[in-house]
Amino acid sequence: MRLTPDRQMPVVAALGTAQTIAWASTYYLPAVLATPMARDLAVSPVWVFGGFSLAMVVSAMIGPTAGRLIDTLGGRRILAGTNLVFASGLLLLASCRDTTGLLVAWIVIGLGMGAGLYEAAFATLAGVYGVAARSPITGITLIAGFASTVGWPLSALMEAQFGWRGACAGWAVLHLALALPLNLLLPAGSAAVAKPTGGEPTDPASQPRTRTLVLLAFVFAATWFSSTAMAAHLPRLLEAAGASTAMAITAGALIGPAQVAARIAEYGLLQRLHPLISARLAAAAHPLGAGILVLFGGPAAAVFAILHGAGNGVLTIAKGTLPLALFGPLGYGHRLGLLNAPARVLQAFAPLLFGYALERFGVQSVWLTAGLSLLALAALLAIRPTPEQR
Repeated sequence: MRLTPDRQMPVVAALGTAQTIAWASTYYLPAVLATPMARDLAVSPVWVFGGFSLAMVVSAMIGPTAGRLIDTLGGRRILAGTNLVFASGLLLLASCRDTTGLLVAWIVIGLGMGAGLYEAAFATLAGVYGVAARSPITGITLIAGFASTVGWPLSALMEAQFGWRGACAGWAVLHLALALPLNLLLPAGSAAVAKPTGGEPTDPASQPRTRTLVLLAFVFAATWFSSTAMAAHLPRLLEAAGASTAMAITAGALIGPAQVAARIAEYGLLQRLHPLISARLAAAAHPLGAGILVLFGGPAAAVFAILHGAGNGVLTIAKGTLPLALFGPLGYGHRLGLLNAPARVLQAFAPLLFGYALERFGVQSVWLTAGLSLLALAALLAIRPTPEQR
């Protein structure tokens, strides 16, 4: 089924809201609740973040299978099912009494993350809109881009009122009461991505464009590493560059608006360009900001934050639009799961690896993420779309 543009907004609004809840209650949960969790369980916060890393690895393992199911069945049932999984994991987290229960809860949450975050949402939209899914993909990232803006204060409020266990239970209720009904309202839309036309194989691994797939997988892994490293350590990095604590916090607050502004630009101005071009521009933003930060120090903290945020905002969209533009909707969900599996694994270890580099090298550690971003840019430049793909 194909929806006309005037019917896209309800789909985008429903899926974007459900994705906001999914991201806020998983990816952005430890930042607020890790300390009270660890204190109550009498363990180091490392255990909480270790559980989160375990969830990322689990999500990487099941991502391709989840994508294939979306290709076959459509995203509505899969996404709705993940709301039940998320709620179960969060309730397990709320009731855990030791590290074993903590890790089991994160494993369940990881199952939901593997089938219920952006990759699954993008695959759902590809099934509904086919090759015209670029605008809806941008639309849901515009809404879910506020997941941290909504999630962090709401988690803090629930923790202050009901404790961290009550906060986890509160997010479980939101999954069941709000996200689940919204996902059930989505159209199924699986035929375009499940059935080949013209004899093209559905298995991405059997397609002759393996080189492009490998390059894209590297791009996604490198950029997700940089994004996660900055999410975990940006204030410390800016302070190492000479910024005051207040300046570092203020600069960090600019990342969200920069992401949204860049996504609006992608939705409007850059829609006229192939997503490969916007991805190349976005990949160059973080290294440019890193060079400015090292050169000018603390006073350039805001510039670095804006450039990093803008680049990250567009690259998040590119993770959905690039595979669609280069390979089409056929087998899209499975392909997206394969492409993002290395990224999820590397993302799980990004806070630890970059934290070690920051301790040893101070502000110069930013060259680790800048170097990876430059390699990602080189990989994007090496991708040559065919005339049909253009």
